[in-house]
Amino acid sequence: MSSAESLILQLHEISAVKFGNFKLKSGIYSPIYIDLRLIVSYPSLLLQISRSVLSSLPPQTPFNLVCGVPYTALPIATSISLDTSIPMLMRRKEVKDYGTAKSIEGVYENGQICLVVEDLVTSGASVLETATPLRALGINVTDAVVVIDREQGGRETLEENGIRLHALFTLTDMVKVLRAKGKLEEEMEVLVMRFLEENKKVVVPKVVEKVRVKSLGFEERAKLAKNPTGKKLFEVMVKKESNLCLAADVGTAAELLEIAEKVGPEICLLKTHVDILPDFTPDFGSKLRAIADKYNFLIFEDRKFADIGNTVTMQYEGGIFRILDWADIVNAHIISGPGIVDGLKLKGLPRGRGLLLLAEMSSAVNPASWPGAPVNPAFIQATPGVQMVKGGDNLGQQYNTPYSVIFDRGSDIIIVGRGIIKAANPAEVAREYRLQGWEAYLAKCT
Repeated sequence: MSSAESLILQLHEISAVKFGNFKLKSGIYSPIYIDLRLIVSYPSLLLQISRSVLSSLPPQTPFNLVCGVPYTALPIATSISLDTSIPMLMRRKEVKDYGTAKSIEGVYENGQICLVVEDLVTSGASVLETATPLRALGINVTDAVVVIDREQGGRETLEENGIRLHALFTLTDMVKVLRAKGKLEEEMEVLVMRFLEENKKVVVPKVVEKVRVKSLGFEERAKLAKNPTGKKLFEVMVKKESNLCLAADVGTAAELLEIAEKVGPEICLLKTHVDILPDFTPDFGSKLRAIADKYNFLIFEDRKFADIGNTVTMQYEGGIFRILDWADIVNAHIISGPGIVDGLKLKGLPRGRGLLLLAEMSSAVNPASWPGAPVNPAFIQATPGVQMVKGGDNLGQQYNTPYSVIFDRGSDIIIVGRGIIKAANPAEVAREYRLQGWEAYLAKCT
């Protein structure tokens, strides 16, 4: 007995194969119904199916992700992922209108290849419903694997959409095995085979996709902003079509002024660490302020204030750096409580300054974590650790792409450091980051 015959008999034994009169998703009525949802209660059978499905693929079938069509195929895809250590993605059947509002969950990169896993195929509609949002994210879908092909046009429909279908066995195979093993009467076999002959092509039903919630544009959000710096930043982003912030973590004040001059036309915000500059002079702030005014960007001093209110007030206004005089925006840890906000507000608000609160850092181990975009559209979320490709360095820095940060996580501003600073042509690379960040923002708003 072959492995396929064994699986067919086991499915029949657990009543996953039913005969009668059943309405399918395609709208037609069928004398045979396959209910593979039952296999979740039979772990051994689930494992056999997942391994057999995988072995049915031709050698060298390209894929480095798997995604099961919800919901029946999810346990099959999960079993394949666990058995092969190939990462899995999950498609939401119902996209939520809150949180991240994502249709695809998991970690992926543009250009990866995803194998779609399904329990059975009739018209091919369910596979296409999963392939479409995957492809929209830049993930390639070239192959789908299924336990049972009902032989009713799904293979041809998928082929027309650039997807090769691989099946463990067909409905005809199943009927013949059950008849040969005495599990099916001849009359029912004839009825099923006639049904298949008369329904060789099932039309794919029109799919109405629930789209993700459209985000408010920066122009509309500027009208909601009560803080003058927040309002100005929104307006700058709209005018320059830029949501790019440069993290100017360079070794000297001279280098910082030079890089600001080079990338100024591409950025909406320049992030500084003034306390690491050994050649800092009292006129540094005025020089940087002049460049910011020239190219219409704001200055964000990444001071990360963390002391009590009275102390941060003095650190902000006084000392050798006099940050209040030249920085439009500063930031603070939330660990000190509301007193730190009150202290910075005391000096900053009369000068029209803005404050960012640290919700999450881009290190790998993160005691504080921000779940997604801010609820209040007047607030601005900026995300550091952005590069063209995902990954990290050996010091714990984690990188995300502009698209994943803006579109998937709902952030507003991408903060890029080494990806621009270390480039042979910082201005050219900054322009590419600006374009990618802005395209992701436009996608989020449609």
